[in-house]
Amino acid sequence: MVAVPFFCPDTPPLQKNPVFLYSSDRFQKPYPFKADIAVAVDSVFEKKVDALMALESQTFEGGALGSAETMAAAPPASQPELRRAWLKERWERRQAAEARDYRPALLRWYGDTAGNAVKYAEVFEICEYGRQPSADEIRQLFPFLPQP
Repeated sequence: MVAVPFFCPDTPPLQKNPVFLYSSDRFQKPYPFKADIAVAVDSVFEKKVDALMALESQTFEGGALGSAETMAAAPPASQPELRRAWLKERWERRQAAEARDYRPALLRWYGDTAGNAVKYAEVFEICEYGRQPSADEIRQLFPFLPQP
């Protein structure tokens, strides 16, 4: 829709679609997630948890994390240290699983030594509806990825 004229009248349409990325999920239909890009987040993991803490409606009110039962397990807002620890533990599990499950993508982008050392990762699949970037373009979009 970003290239459709008059969709958002106060913004000119783009001439070409940008790169669209999917975040990982566990769905298998219509096809399983494929990690095209893997990013190590070890060095920024604590900052990420702090950022997630600020997204209260998404992290503690069920917006992005699911059911009322899951949210009932979160510590109350009156206990911010416990709340942060709860959130951190959930994201440690998720991002450690991404590093483990998509290790081949980490190795492709970071090489064997650095790729095998990654503890926490975020992974992305390039959406077929957007522009299909080259490896060099991906490194421009993710400038912290090591150069080949």
